[in-house]
Amino acid sequence: MSTGDQAGTRSVKIGSDERTGWSSDRPRGGPGGGDRPPRPVDVSVRCRLLRPSDRMRYSPGSLVVVVSANAAERDRFTGRVFEEQGAVLGLDKLRSMIAGRVPDEDLDAKAQELLDATILKRLECGQTVVVPVVSLDAEERDRYVRLAHRFRRPRHIVFLETSRENLTEEQIPVLNELRRALDAGELGNEGFQTALRLGGASVTELKRIVFRPPPRDDD
Repeated sequence: MSTGDQAGTRSVKIGSDERTGWSSDRPRGGPGGGDRPPRPVDVSVRCRLLRPSDRMRYSPGSLVVVVSANAAERDRFTGRVFEEQGAVLGLDKLRSMIAGRVPDEDLDAKAQELLDATILKRLECGQTVVVPVVSLDAEERDRYVRLAHRFRRPRHIVFLETSRENLTEEQIPVLNELRRALDAGELGNEGFQTALRLGGASVTELKRIVFRPPPRDDD
């Protein structure tokens, strides 16, 4: 190639302040600036509706979320049917344990912090967790589902019906929607793989919930 041909080729010098790659100009998730937050992990699964019986079995290492509009009935149920009582954790339980040890204004936040840490540790070790939630909000359920999803633990929900006179006007539409979503199998969108609805006689007929591997077929 001649010197003249080489001279015909021009190069363009780009200043250091102009060297912005295409990817760095795109909106990115993360803290700071005006970046968009990262998209939440999709925890949705197919949800199977369970039929109640006198004895229910879940796999060891599962997360079971117990939902009821009546806290007293919920606590009686969890104290009666779960064979592994050491797995039953809850905000109310931890709040009562640390009451008087921390300032009243910090009680709720500290109890939630301890609950999250305890659930995380148990799930990480492959241990079972039962959470009687204190509200009907999907946001509270989502908090625990995502902890279990992180470690690929089975996730189940148990919904306890309660009589209408125990409900406030605000709770009725929330419960109606939860009931509808459960019966339609839509709680899989929240990450629950099974759902169990108990009401009336089925609450007392259920005697025990155990966490055992499925029985092996005999050869």
